[in-house]
Amino acid sequence: MKLQRKNRLRALSLGAIAVTGALALTACGSDDTGNGGKSSGNPSGATNASSIKCDNAKGQLLADGSSAQKNAIDAWVKEFSQACGVQINYKGGGSGAGVTSFNQGQLAFAGSDSALKPDEVTASQKVCSGGTGIDLPMVGGPIALGYNVPGVDNLVLDAPTIAQIFDSKITNWNDPAIKKLNPSAKLPDLKIQAFHRSEDSGTTDNFTKYLKATTPDNWKYSGGKAWQAKGGQAASGSAGVAQGVKQNTGAIGYFELSYAKDMTTVAINTGAKAPVKPSTDSATADIAAAKVVGTGKDLSLKLDYATKAEGAYPITLVTYEIVCDKGNKADTLPATKAFLRYIASEDGQKLLTSNNYAPIPAEINSKVRTTIEGLS
Repeated sequence: MKLQRKNRLRALSLGAIAVTGALALTACGSDDTGNGGKSSGNPSGATNASSIKCDNAKGQLLADGSSAQKNAIDAWVKEFSQACGVQINYKGGGSGAGVTSFNQGQLAFAGSDSALKPDEVTASQKVCSGGTGIDLPMVGGPIALGYNVPGVDNLVLDAPTIAQIFDSKITNWNDPAIKKLNPSAKLPDLKIQAFHRSEDSGTTDNFTKYLKATTPDNWKYSGGKAWQAKGGQAASGSAGVAQGVKQNTGAIGYFELSYAKDMTTVAINTGAKAPVKPSTDSATADIAAAKVVGTGKDLSLKLDYATKAEGAYPITLVTYEIVCDKGNKADTLPATKAFLRYIASEDGQKLLTSNNYAPIPAEINSKVRTTIEGLS
């Protein structure tokens, strides 16, 4: 350890350490990492003063769930695995698949864009020996509406038009309802292709919660993870929906903002002074008003989908990491706690903004960190 400190000081004096943005979050070789002093594995040799605490984490973790957070998980796994040598396989097969597999005892943790339902909590008690599954809010972000309409770069929609588009009631881009919201746009006589998720999805759940909350007269479905409206095009995962929009002229779809690269997105008319575009800042403005409604150690949140606050984007989601509060498997618990501790840390949350996600508000995140330390 002394030799490591000496070498690190020598490197600093030579100006060999460079930290570039939020993606340069790597492990420090100090005693408190719990990794036995092994190298972070970063090919540049860069380190970060705020270390990732491995705490004897070892082996591999299998996880699955929300595809909306997949890009965030991938960035976190890269840093954590380099620091601690733990292999984490996160499939990103959708929230429904994640919760199902978790409750079958197949995963160390799951990701879901919707909090556990009462029956899912009951099912979790069979695999959480002496405990129960809980929701830890970890990733925030806007659900963007990406579209592919040549010549239209600044499209504004409101809840009623969005609902009618995805319910196959508005089927052409020059529909009068869209023209009214975009009087200066050159809307083409072009068929709309609305893409939705083919599998159970927390992103679908949050998107339809927004429609139910803001325009119940135009969205009469009960909601949930499964898509219920008629018509449209189905695709697997957020990546599949985004790809469908990119490849089809006249298409529109919903997905987390990190999947909207190289794509134009809809500004939402919420009733505020100006339409709101999806961004980490506009999502944070909405998530900051969220209320913790979970009981016990569960930290599930209630979001305000009908917000009219200036600069607040209304179609947001929070992805939860689902884990047992008690009864976690002994062979995966150290690595699970270490990974969750890292992603909830200041460094872990900073990494979100560089990947088009919104950090969890500090007051809520403080409770998440405390809960993680008590996992057993």
